[in-house]
Amino acid sequence: MAIRYELIKECKQTGARLGRLHTPHGVIETPIFMPVGTQATVKAMTPEELKDMAAQIILSNTYHLYLRPGHELVKEAGGLHKFMNWDRPILTDSGGFQVFSLGDLRKISEEGVEFQSHLDGSRHFLSPERVMEIETALGADIIMAFDECAPYPADYDYVKKSMERTTRWAKRCKDSFENTENQALFGIVQGGMFRDLREQSAKELVELDFPGYSIGGLSVGESKDLMYEVLDYTTPLLPKNKPRYLMGVGSPDALIEGVIRGVDMFDCVLPTRIARNGTAMTSEGRIAIKNAKYTRDFTPLDPNCTCYTCKNYTRAYLRHLYKADEILSSRLMSTHNLYFLIHLMKQVREAIMEDRLMDFRNEFFAKYYGETLL
Repeated sequence: MAIRYELIKECKQTGARLGRLHTPHGVIETPIFMPVGTQATVKAMTPEELKDMAAQIILSNTYHLYLRPGHELVKEAGGLHKFMNWDRPILTDSGGFQVFSLGDLRKISEEGVEFQSHLDGSRHFLSPERVMEIETALGADIIMAFDECAPYPADYDYVKKSMERTTRWAKRCKDSFENTENQALFGIVQGGMFRDLREQSAKELVELDFPGYSIGGLSVGESKDLMYEVLDYTTPLLPKNKPRYLMGVGSPDALIEGVIRGVDMFDCVLPTRIARNGTAMTSEGRIAIKNAKYTRDFTPLDPNCTCYTCKNYTRAYLRHLYKADEILSSRLMSTHNLYFLIHLMKQVREAIMEDRLMDFRNEFFAKYYGETLL
């Protein structure tokens, strides 16, 4: 097996898990937030900067790398790790979410998905077998099975057919995947917001015995309360001795609530996306740096943060960079937001170890959101 999950402790307050995920490129302390490097780069960040902020694993996107520069070229370069100069673990998604978000530009069949490139309109076809070929060439430590991500809202019959196809595709992925010594293939639980479909999906995927499991089809437009409800009954269905990954979630509240419900791994473009739009996550809540009140504010972005940005620059300077449309604005704001989430998860791990995660949650929410969420 390419990976091994080691369960270290469960929080007495919540049941949240503290663990270690052993991979070919290093050990990951969980629960963990994974910065997203869609096109073999975390936007505005160098690998060295990511290491300096203690990023343990990053995520790249199969769909985008397949279209540009092409998986064959990445393989020729020695795989993603060498291509992007990152020697720590990498996870690649299957491209399923991106393909299905193309709407009218794609056509789903039992064999796979025919779609038009968003870059040049060229036509392509992805099947489970083809996705395994691409992800094997990319060479990430953890790869995802090809799934169909149903939209929200969607009716029961549609979601049921979609979920059943995802299970069949998962089996085809596993049957065609050969690089099991160097890569771990995760199955993806689907089923929309329907409890019986989630239960069926989890049961059938667990029977296929993947080394890890993702929970997909959430954070797609539903309320957070509904997402938490789905997690409440889905996560306990997954094996305790294997990692659990909630896809596409990155707001501080959702990270903490996900951990409380037994999730080990998270990813999201949120921290870098809002950074480019001038928004920072701080220990006292979000800050929109473009606001005029920061024009002469010569204090750090977050007085409680020790990231490179907060140690060296003021809110006034960051506002100036943003208003002047300088590239450095995106770099410094992204540095802070990524550091903030990575170190939030470090604090979460410490709280689990000390059996005080619920206390930490309430204290954090009181400062970040201005209220205690019970």
